Amino acid sequence: MKVYLSLGSNLGNREEVLLKACQAIALKIGKINKKSSIFETQAWGYTDTNSYLNIVIELKTKLPALKILSISQGIERSLGRKSKTKIDTYGRPLYASRQIDIDILFIEQQIINEAHLIVPHLHLHKRAFVLEPLCEIAPQLMHPILKKTIAQILSEFEQVKK
Repeated sequence: MKVYLSLGSNLGNREEVLLKACQAIALKIGKINKKSSIFETQAWGYTDTNSYLNIVIELKTKLPALKILSISQGIERSLGRKSKTKIDTYGRPLYASRQIDIDILFIEQQIINEAHLIVPHLHLHKRAFVLEPLCEIAPQLMHPILKKTIAQILSEFEQVKK
């Protein structure tokens, strides 16, 4: 199965953390077929002085979705991630700086809506730091819910930003 993951880091030696995360993913989840360039972006959803380095990878695996999630969360913890996003009193996410963040973007054309995992990633169409590197390695990838390619989604996103 083809799986697309987004990786981001804004603490410590960001490039080294991304490299170590990719090495662990290749060892524990599956073979990395493609890796985007590194994109540097400002934090999304909160203000912070540390910019992020972001990449998207395409890998091949036989593992089921929840196993991919469990292993990627273990990789995050092993690289210094303290906890996932906390929720404020209004149910909104509180974002914070982190050594590493690994998000599952797509697993083939699967649509998963479980308590701890939503695939395709719920916010990917709203995030340039995901769309740009994803478009670099998979512009013709079809979003199974929006029924548009990543290139189309990125183009529409850029039009709205103008």
